[in-house]
This record gives sequence, structure tokens and C-alpha cells, in this order.
Amino acid sequence: MPSKPRRKTSKRPKTKKAKKAEKAGPSELYHPIRIVPLHPGTAKAAAPQVAPKLTYRNGPLLTAVQVFTIFWGAAWNQAPQDALLPKVNQFFDFILASQLLDQLGEYSTASLKIGRGSRTGTITLTTPAPGKTVDDSAIQKFLQQQISAGTLPASTANSLYFVFLPPGVTVTQGGSASCKVFCGYHDAINNSVFYAVMPYPGCAGCLGGAAAFDALTSTTSHELCEAITDPIPGQGWYDDNNGEIGDICAWQTRTLGAYTIQLEWSNAANRCL
Repeated sequence: MPSKPRRKTSKRPKTKKAKKAEKAGPSELYHPIRIVPLHPGTAKAAAPQVAPKLTYRNGPLLTAVQVFTIFWGAAWNQAPQDALLPKVNQFFDFILASQLLDQLGEYSTASLKIGRGSRTGTITLTTPAPGKTVDDSAIQKFLQQQISAGTLPASTANSLYFVFLPPGVTVTQGGSASCKVFCGYHDAINNSVFYAVMPYPGCAGCLGGAAAFDALTSTTSHELCEAITDPIPGQGWYDDNNGEIGDICAWQTRTLGAYTIQLEWSNAANRCL
């Protein structure tokens, strides 16, 4: 599997030491964040050493996901980025009512039935500016401030805030950086505010030989499906050896409608679909 943005990979069960550190207080070292890894390039990604199998860990699922898109940075108001905004929103409008969401239904539980979702809104925010580099901790603070101010809708059990950064902005978390280790990730603030972060795919490792918009829809679909089935990383549907639903099939793509999306792991089919 690709390298992870934390020194301790969350692909393995937590050690007693890790659990002890968590009890002592929040730890950046042991906090798992699921990422879209860099494209392997011409090398073929290695097959999983252990056969994939997602198991349910009794955490929440996003049963009718409500996506709110946030385009952070003044560059989104300028050409050519301003033309990308409606295309991204149209992608969400399509994909949230598509076969891809139906496919995730196999991960429903007796009390939590995964169905289709919707995009509840969008906003472009320019202040405070993200700067040339923005850390995940600043993104979390930004989201919490905007929610408290009423700029963003209040969080619900199905809310998913998608934060898109413009070209030229590097996202860091856990000592790693976008376009060096990852192309996107999702996480939860206080296990209750669910969000995904999508840096602009401005490098070969995050383009994977595709056009920028196609690469963005692929990585976005990866994080969307992971956030729905494992909104608190490692507490929903998870595989200790191979990660989340999208990690197992990273950079394997197909076309749905007019869009490039990533394949996702199916326990039922025992393969990426």
C-alpha cells in the first residue's frame, strides 16, 4: 500500500502504546486520516498482500449524505478557476443521485441504511485567505469558525463539508504535504463534523495522466465514498490491512455518465467495482 501521511499507519491495529497515548490526550501521531495516495505512475500498484475485506466497527455512517462545497481562496473568483466551480457542483449533483451511491448500499446495517444523497449548497470564501500553505489544524478551525458564524450550515449527522483549495496552495497534515504524499483526505472534527479536503491536482502524482477536472472527480469520488462508509476513520467499514473502501482500489477508474470516478471495493463482489 502507498505511504501514509502519519508516522504510524492506521492500516494496522492500534498498539497498547498508541491506545495509552490517546487516553492521555489528542495525538497527531496516532490520529488516522484516510488519504488519496499519489498515483504510482508507470509502475503498477502492488496487489494487497492480505485479501481485502471491510468489516463494520459500529461507528456512524452517512446514510443520506448532505454535501456542502466550499471553495476557499480568492483564486476561485478568477479565470480559469471560476469556470471549474459549476462543473464540480454539477458533478456532485449527478454523482449523489447515481448508481455509485446505490452501490454503497451493500454497506448498510440493520439500523443504518445507506441511500442517495444531495448537495445542499455551495460557497466561495476568500477571508481569511488560506495562504500558500494551510495545515489541517487550520482547516478544522476555519470550518468550526464558519459554522459558528452561520456562514456554513449547521452540521447534521449526514453533513459532509467538501473543502476545495485552488492551485498554488499546499495542504499539510501530520508532517506530510499534498502532491508529495497525498491528493486528498477526509476526517471528522470531534467525531461529529465530517469533512473532506481536496487540494488542486497540480502535480503529476495527483493527475495520474488525466486532465485536471477528471483527476479531481476521481479523487473526490474516492473521498466521498470513504466519508459515507467510514466517516470517523477506522470506526465504520474498515480493513486493518488495506484501509477504507477507496484505498483498496486507489487510482482504478471508470466512467459514470460524463464523469471519471474511482472504483470502490465491494465485499459482495469481492473486487473493485
